[in-house]
Amino acid sequence: MMDPRTERMATLLIQYSASIRPGDRVLIEAETAAEPLVRALFERTLEVGGHPFLAISFAGQDTYTGFDDSFLRLASDAQVDQAAVWHEKAYEEFASRIRIYSSSNTRILMQSDPARLARRQRAVAKVLRTQMERGGRGEFRWVTTIFPTLGHAHDSDMSLSEFEAYVFGGCHVDGEADPVAHWQEVRARQDQLVAALAGRDQVEIRSPDCDLTLSIRDRTFVNACGTHNMPDGEIFTGPVESSVDGRVRFSFPLIHKGHEVQGVELKFEKGQVVAWSAERNQEYLEQMLQTDPGARYLGEFGVGTNAALQKPTRNILLDEKIGGTIHLALGAGYPDTGSHNKSAIHWDMICDMRRDSEIRVDGEVVYRDGDFTI
Repeated sequence: MMDPRTERMATLLIQYSASIRPGDRVLIEAETAAEPLVRALFERTLEVGGHPFLAISFAGQDTYTGFDDSFLRLASDAQVDQAAVWHEKAYEEFASRIRIYSSSNTRILMQSDPARLARRQRAVAKVLRTQMERGGRGEFRWVTTIFPTLGHAHDSDMSLSEFEAYVFGGCHVDGEADPVAHWQEVRARQDQLVAALAGRDQVEIRSPDCDLTLSIRDRTFVNACGTHNMPDGEIFTGPVESSVDGRVRFSFPLIHKGHEVQGVELKFEKGQVVAWSAERNQEYLEQMLQTDPGARYLGEFGVGTNAALQKPTRNILLDEKIGGTIHLALGAGYPDTGSHNKSAIHWDMICDMRRDSEIRVDGEVVYRDGDFTI
């Protein structure tokens, strides 16, 4: 018997997040461990008249990059440089893509060569670019979610049942209340924040780990209310590329393509990362910063608002939504924010703002110790 929370999640994703309509072609990407949710999404897509297409990968393998330990060990340079042709076409032509993080082994790439990882990332960069560009124009309803697996639970230092409760609680599919109504309420509340920040310019971020200034002049904040991520809960924009100055330390551990990086510190001058360090896996950080010129600039500045998410899990989809945190993404920016930054990477890093912290915009305090004041 299927977990009713999984059934409710599938309904939420099809009816609200991806808003699947008759005739829509829908790409569903997942590992085999996510079979219950994949099956439920497949059935819900058919029920509303859509056309589901499955891209199912083995444990630890990314569905479109081909990243796994055997690929990076055995592939020739020509094979590493091969574009993700099938996924490029699907991202260019389909109405929707639902990706499910569902790794049974999140560390399968931890011994892989960072230089080859970066090279492969460049080879498949068109997929990410197409997602951002078509998504920004409203032509492509992409959604990323997570299905609780032992691999993700272990990363979170939780049992599987604890992690299931955490994920489904963060999505608000674990009770009798209508999850669609919840996310519509989130949309309305965050619309007010977006409106209050429209037309502003100078942002100052101060906390024990952060002393940054940046500009949001002529940039747009996006209301992240469950349409592209689930769970969700944030507002974000793309800072003016040359405007970022100062330093930041990211206290949350990060796992990126199987590599755990901890204690990252970055220094920005005129928008560019000019100095960096990491307490763990600095070599990987350096390789990612060398991916391309855009990798040293910020593509995103976001503020997490989901009060149901409070624990670091080493999964960026969850952690960047934690109420009382901000996140900064190195690399590609979303065109609908006004960002012009282009890169093969988009790497979110998280900073805790729940203590002795504030954000000022044009001199006005808009956020203090984890909560908006506007």
